[in-house]
Formats: sequence, C-alpha cells, structure tokens
Amino acid sequence: MTAPLARRALAGQAVPRVDGRQKVTGQARYAADADVADAQFAVLVGATVARGTVDAVDTAPARRIPEVVDIVTDFAGVTLPYDPRQVSAFGQAVAVVVATTLESASHGASLVTVRYSAQSQITDMDTGDASASARSYTRGDADRALRSSAVVTDLRYAMERHNHNPMEISATVARWEGDRLTVWDKVQSVSGASGQYASALGVPAGNVRVISPFVGGAFGNAGRVWPHQLIAAHVARRLGRPVKLLLTRRQLYAVTGYRPRSRQRVAIGADRSGRIAAIVHEGSVEVSRHSPYVDNVTGGSSSMYQAPNMRSALRTVALDVNPGNQMRGPGHLSGNFALETAMDDLAHRLGLDPIELRLRNEPTRDQGEDLPFSTRRLAECLRSGAKRFGWSRREAEPRLVREGSQLIGLGVAAASFVTIVSPCAASARVRADGAVEIHCGVSDIGPGTYTAMSQVGADALGVPFHRVRFTLGDSELPEAPGQTGSRTMASAGSSVHHVGTLLRDRFVRMAVTDPGSPLHGLVPGDVNVLDGRMVARTDASRGERYEELLRRRRLADLSAEQQWTPDAASEGFSMHAYGAVFAEVAVDESLGTVRVRRMFASYDAGRIVNPLLARSQAIGGMVMGIGAALLEATHLDHRDGRIVNANMADYLVPVNADVPELDAEYLPGEDMIADPIGVKGIGELVVVGVPAAVANAVFNATGRRVTDLPITLDKLM
Repeated sequence: MTAPLARRALAGQAVPRVDGRQKVTGQARYAADADVADAQFAVLVGATVARGTVDAVDTAPARRIPEVVDIVTDFAGVTLPYDPRQVSAFGQAVAVVVATTLESASHGASLVTVRYSAQSQITDMDTGDASASARSYTRGDADRALRSSAVVTDLRYAMERHNHNPMEISATVARWEGDRLTVWDKVQSVSGASGQYASALGVPAGNVRVISPFVGGAFGNAGRVWPHQLIAAHVARRLGRPVKLLLTRRQLYAVTGYRPRSRQRVAIGADRSGRIAAIVHEGSVEVSRHSPYVDNVTGGSSSMYQAPNMRSALRTVALDVNPGNQMRGPGHLSGNFALETAMDDLAHRLGLDPIELRLRNEPTRDQGEDLPFSTRRLAECLRSGAKRFGWSRREAEPRLVREGSQLIGLGVAAASFVTIVSPCAASARVRADGAVEIHCGVSDIGPGTYTAMSQVGADALGVPFHRVRFTLGDSELPEAPGQTGSRTMASAGSSVHHVGTLLRDRFVRMAVTDPGSPLHGLVPGDVNVLDGRMVARTDASRGERYEELLRRRRLADLSAEQQWTPDAASEGFSMHAYGAVFAEVAVDESLGTVRVRRMFASYDAGRIVNPLLARSQAIGGMVMGIGAALLEATHLDHRDGRIVNANMADYLVPVNADVPELDAEYLPGEDMIADPIGVKGIGELVVVGVPAAVANAVFNATGRRVTDLPITLDKLM
C-alpha cells in the first residue's frame, strides 16, 4: 500500500456541485427530455373505480383524431404486479392512447370511455379490518411493567397519507431494436430497473439498458419500476416505434406510491425519577391488496431508549388502493412522531426537562438486536443542539410565553435512522492526457452524488478535483445499489474509494519497477501521490506524474474495475445515524394557525464528505418535516377511491412563506466500523424527528397535545 496523501483531503470540503451549472442553465437532461427520433406520445387512461372488472372500452371517438395512431387495451405480453383484467385501484391503467403529439394523445385519452362491473371495495383504513401482527417484538413483560409504573403516558397517534411531490413527474421513453430495449427513465436504481424490465417483458437481463443521468427529486417514488413504465415498453414493442409516456401530476398521485396512513399507540411507563420501565408500541398501516410493501412504523422503538420491558406489534389493513412505497424516512418518520411525542408527554407528566429524560434513558447497547453500537452520540447531539438553539430559555409550563396574540413554544425530538451498506462496483481510468474517469451505475436524485463521489475518487487516486469526471445513471456502468435507504455514500462511496486506491497502487507499483522512472527501486510504501504526481516520501524532487508514466510506457490509459462488498459489521454491531431536532413555533391564540419560527438540528452521521451538500440535505429534510407536521394529507373519496386533492393547489406542501430560519450542524467524527470511509447516511435521517419537534413545541406553546397529523387549526381551536 502507498503512504497516506500529503495534502488536505477533498472529502470534508464544501465543494460546490459539479452539475450545478447544468441544472440552473437547463442543460441537464431528464427522462422526458430524451430526444428519440420518431417517438410517439402515450397517455394513460385510468380506472374510475377502486375495484371491479372492465366490461367494455369505447375507443371510437378517440380513434377519429387524425394524430392518434393506436389505443392499447391489451397488456398481454408484459407481466404486471396485478391481473390487468381486474381493477384493483382507482387510476390503474386500463388503456393507453398513442399519438404523434402529446396534446392529441391527452385529448384522445379524455374521449375513451370505460364500462365497469364495480365490486365491493374498501379504501378507508379506519373501516377496514386489521390483520394479525405482521411484525412483533417482545422483551420482558411490558404490559405488567406498565401497570406498575409510577408515571405513564398512553396516547394514540394518527398520520395521514403523504404523497411524493418531486419537481420531476415520472416519464418513460422506450425504444426497441429487435429484442433489445433502451429506456430513458426516472429511476433511483438503473441496475435494478434493468432487471425489472427484463423480467416483466420476458427478455434476457442483458438486453435492457436503462439511462437516467438526472432525477428531479424522488424521495422514494422512483425506487421501483411501476406498472405504467412497463406498459410504456410494452406499447413500444407492440407499435414497433419508440414511445414517450408522460404522467400528469394527478396521475402521479395515483400510480407511484405514497407514505401510507398509520394509526399508533405508544405507552411508556417510568418511575418518578424518569427511569423507563416499559414501552409498548402498537401500530397499524394501510397496505394495498396486491403489494407487499409495509411501512414499518414500530421498527425503531426497540433500540432508541433503555427499557427492560418492551413490546411492539405492527398490523396491516388491506385496502383496494394503489401500492404504498418508501418515502423519505420510511417507517421511521411516522414511528418517531409517536415515540418522541410520547417521550415529551412523559417528561411533562414527570415535571422533567425533555432532554434530561432522554439522557437518563440512554442505552449502552442496542437492546432490540442485543448488539453494541458502532457509534452512538445522541447525547452529544442533544447537548450541543440545546446550547446552539438556546434551549435553556424554554419555559417548562405551557402557555407562559406570549408575543401579542402569539403563543410561543419550544420543542425537541431525537431522531435515528439505520445505516445501510450494500455491495457496489465501480471502475476508474486515468488517461495519458491526465484526465480521470470514474464510473458507477448509481443514481443521483438530488443529494449531490456527482460531486461527493468525485471528491472521494480524487482523494483515493491523489489527483486534483477538476481532473475527475464521474459518470452515473446508466445500467451499462458497473452495477450499484439503488439510491434508497441513505445507502449511497456508504456503498458507492466505499466502492469508488476502493477502486481508486487499487488503481493508485497499480501506478505506484508500475513506477517503482520501471527502470525509466525516477521512483525506480523504491518500495511502494515510500511513495506518496500528490495532485497526480507520485513522489518519494523523503525526496520531493524525485517523482513523476501519472500521465508521464503512461506516455513513456506508450499506454493510452490504465484502468481498474472492482466489486466492493461490505464486511459482516452489520451482524456484529448496531449501526445508526442520530440527531436532535429543535423547533420554535408561534401559535395564534385566536386563529389557531401555527408558524415554525426557527429550527436547528444537531446530527451524528459519521464523516461528512461535503458539508455544503450535507447542510442542503438537512434544510430539505426540515422543510419536508414541516410539511408532514402542519400541511400534508392525502384525502380519498371512499365511494370510488379517487384522491380528491391530487394537485399542487389542494395538496399542501411548504412554500417560502412557511419556511423559517433553518440551520444544522454535523458533529465531527467518523464511523470506521460501518464502512471504510467512515460515513453514515443522512438523506432519511434529516426528516425524522421534525414532526415530533414541531408538535412538542405546539404543546409547549398552547398546552394542547395534538397527536393527529397534520396539526391544522381545527385541532387547536
């Protein structure tokens, strides 16, 4: 191995996004921008019942439009996750209109009429039947310990469905050449999508290429290939011509998943000093009858606090709705809201500061998994965040701080998210002109993957940042996991670090064994690499650049490709990132309106590769968390299952006027048990804890304990 770099590492520096100029100038090409010759436009016709069969489809009026080239109602030839002859959710594709223009395809779709035999359906989880426990956990006897506890909080919590609302709406462009398919698509995993297309369309896995260099936000809604994407490829094969299928915003709500509704009960019992004796966490979540996805809202409670007795149970309510899906902080956001609100309620009943209650119940070991923590610095997050936020100014009793008609309150919540590390491959090449190319089939849905990977690669190879060009978003690149579960930096970053280090060492070994090299005769450990120049550790004048070695050896380039696989650390350690979120709210006593006035969070997320990108993630997570706390709720008409607010006017998300002063810090450190570069994921973590912090601040302001999100004015009047 070569000696460590003798320069300041790029990882840890606030490097601006390398793709920033492309995005702000419109040069970045998203799925819908794919310019494919002779492409036809396709528009879905969605079902208008929640459950039933299609009796007849009248396409005659649409076919009279001159630009309409086909109307597809037969989906034989593509495997879908449901029986296409049966309607299983409102909005399910029952036909596709294809035309030479998007306007004609849309108009044609509006003219297609469908006759159904509707069947009995249930779309409201509050009227459905919960299953037996889908998942459960027990240690000790929580119910008995709860009954004997001196102080108990036992409340029920509710959270409505949340829909993903990325700026980029799903679009798919499919082109066949014989039995080979190329798809320009909005996906979070090009490697995974390629396999899903191949399986559904009955072609060899190597026959599908998926291209997705830019994704305009996803938050989980592009984490799988949805039926409409498969249908686009099916229609293109049927027509023998490329097809571009674009969803509307309303259709996006109906066919690309959501954070499911949840109902929870959290009960915590403690002695009068605040030592927790028991935690009970019960939950139920809505699920689609034809989807395996279950939002695990109870999964994070078993390891968050020291509790000798713990019981959790998760139930599902099967409904006639489209499938839910992962949404930023899946399971954790909803479960954390209930748990952290319960902790605040317990602290109030005890007359104890909410931070002190958490500190008194800090675990030394993950009781749920019976494993040691790789690192756990939640206590530091709480203390540092409290100091930076000014927590000492908080009044313990509600309703004591006023500014005119405004009641002012402060709230806090702890947060955690599991650290996931997956196998990943990458390749690196140094050319004779000094340019460096690094390839990895990962995605970039917005966190700055192009930039962070370039930093890690530049450090591993010991080259200037501007020399590196990182390429992603193509299934023909080395296989990588999807950008889901906050795993990208730990997985792809480790892979890039691994292959870069491997290639650097190859160069050094080549130099010390080359009689023409100034480094000839040294051992590799006596050589450093600085800004692309290999140099003797004891004599800075003795060295040469990568490109000089390549030219002398008459090589156009030197490259390496390697699969990196994590070790078994996750089997021996509990690996999580942690945070503490602080919020200040103002509640109008007369109107019941809530405004978040400021928010600060302190995070323990291992090594931070790019503080600028990390802060952006924190701010974005806080904004999304404010939406979950105060604004977001998907409403269904349970007569037919349609989403009545499937638009950006009626489904409320935070806008500039809703976003206050936001800031965050990341504690310096690293977790070298988790992965070779010491990082933990942050994309999911930064949204977890925000709703609870806001709700707890509302209680401190008003004395009203709202346990049903979003917190709307009717719940405070």
